[in-house]
This record gives sequence, C-alpha cells and structure tokens, in this order.
Amino acid sequence: MLPTRFAPNMLPERQQEAAGALATCRPVPRVRRRTISQVTILEVAGRLNDVQEDLDLAIQLALAEGPLGVVCDLTRALESAEPGAVGVLATAGRHVRDWPGIPVAVACPDPRVREMLSVHPLGGHLMVRASLLTAITSVLATPTVAVRRLRLAAHPTAPRASQDFVTATLQEWLVGSAAPFASRVVSELVASSSMGAGTEIDVSVAWDRGALRLTVRDHGPALPGQLPSGLDLHGRTLTVVAGLSRAFGVMPTDDGGKLAWAVLEAPRRNSIQVRNNAHLSQTDATAPSRSTAVVRRLPSTRWWRSRPSAPMLAPIVLAPRHPYSTHGASAPIPGNDAC
Repeated sequence: MLPTRFAPNMLPERQQEAAGALATCRPVPRVRRRTISQVTILEVAGRLNDVQEDLDLAIQLALAEGPLGVVCDLTRALESAEPGAVGVLATAGRHVRDWPGIPVAVACPDPRVREMLSVHPLGGHLMVRASLLTAITSVLATPTVAVRRLRLAAHPTAPRASQDFVTATLQEWLVGSAAPFASRVVSELVASSSMGAGTEIDVSVAWDRGALRLTVRDHGPALPGQLPSGLDLHGRTLTVVAGLSRAFGVMPTDDGGKLAWAVLEAPRRNSIQVRNNAHLSQTDATAPSRSTAVVRRLPSTRWWRSRPSAPMLAPIVLAPRHPYSTHGASAPIPGNDAC
C-alpha cells in the first residue's frame, strides 16, 4: 500500500525540493495586514495596478473589525502607478465620508501619487502622508470615538433587546432625540441578520461629531450546508434603513459573515440647555399644581404710567340721607313704640 503521509517517506533532498516547489506554487499575499496600537496596517507589495482590488477588499475587512484607524502602506509598492489605480485607491475615502469615526490614511513616498490623491473628490477624505510613521501618528491624533457593544443570540427577542440597548445608550450620551429612529433601524438590521445567518449577533453604537453609526454583525452561516446571505439589504429592511439613515451599507468579514451599518444624524444637546431643562423639571416638580393653587398677578405699574392722562372731572358730592327719611321704606318714629 502507498504511504498515507508523503513527507516522512521521502529523502531529505526530495523533501527540500518538494518544499521549494510548494513555496513557488503558494500564492504570495500582495496585501499583508498587521496591527500597531489598534491601528490596522495594510502593506502593499508589488505594483498598485495589480493589487487595487485586493487592497479595496482588505480595507473593508479591516474596517469591519472596528479599529482606531486603517493605514495603507505603499512604501514597498513599485512606482509607475497609473492614474486609474490611484483613482481606485482614492475611492477608499468613501468610508471616511460616510463615517469619519475611523480614519483611513495612506503612506506613500511618491509625491506624484500623493498629489493625485489630494485632488481626487474622495481622496480628500484620506490622510495622505509621506511615511508610515507620520500616517500612524496622524491616525492616533484623531479624537477617540465613544463606542458601546452588545452580543445577542439569534432569538426572536433579539430585535427588542437591541432597541432597549440603543435607547438607553443614546439617553446616556444626551442624544436621545435620535433614539426613535436609531432603535427602529437597529431592530430591522438585527431581525434581518438573525433570520439570514442564525449566528450570534454583535451590535455596536458609536457617536462622533453629530453622527451616529449602528453596526450589526453576524458570523457566517450557522449550518454547514446553509448558503451565506448576500452582501446587500432588501425588502422591508432596505426601505426602513434607507428612509431613516443618511448612509448605509454592508461589508464582508474575515469569518465569512457580514457587517451591516447605518449612519444617522444625532446632534448632541448643549450642556447648558440640559442643566436648564433639569432646573425647570425640578421647579415644576416642587411647585403646586394649578388645581390647588391660585396665582393672582397684580397689574404692572408700567401699564398705568404708559396710559394717557385723562381729563379731571369735577367731584360729585352726595348729600347724606336723613336718618328718618322714608324714601322707599317706612321708618319707625321715635316715641311711637307703643303703636
């Protein structure tokens, strides 16, 4: 019988040759990913024209993990990048345009590529730097975004639990005005994810500079033979999310699942206004109700002073009535008590 294991039954010379042949047949990754201080670094090897599609997919996979930022390192990329490839790279700025909470930077020593990225409509949303160090420093210098996360099971109560989680979080962040819309959006996304994938669901809420980002992530098909759900929204979920959010989309994840996201307008109330509202609520709570208290307001003296002076009238003097007059009624006569 032939041996089941190939390597141990070969001579050392043949093993080295086989290892070399496997190394040459194995595809070399043209975009490598590593992490530095919660910043995802995507190292590009080769010509930018050949890796533009792989780089765009790698950016989406990195953003789905929710890092502090993403840096595309073009230091090892070969020169002579065509304008078309630079334009594809510039389209990565659409992620920052829709959600500025996760910055995307490009480290490129080629000044011509940096200039083409800066003049592109979407490239203006990217941080274009000359070195990797300055790109990482710029990403880490951005303000930290407030994020809350929740993991749910694929259960019929998951949409309701996500609504309560989002509402409580927004009330705590003083952006409760967006809670009715955000809770409806996250409920639709969670319901769609639980029916499509059937795995555990990760919900996140992030707020940054007046914008609110909701993400709902699944972990691929729950059953071995189950077909993966498509990277799109449809039906009622699409109608609700598109009507209540300013931007939305779906990203792939490393484990074969997907991440659905939506960005809504959520302006934060002013702290002074919040204190005034709290003071008014306390005053209303301590004041008696209108049904039990009568408030009498005296006329303002300014109103009397502003009235035009009326002409003085002669006083009317009324003569005192005689105590024994009988106008309208009979009065008793003194001394006639016996009568």
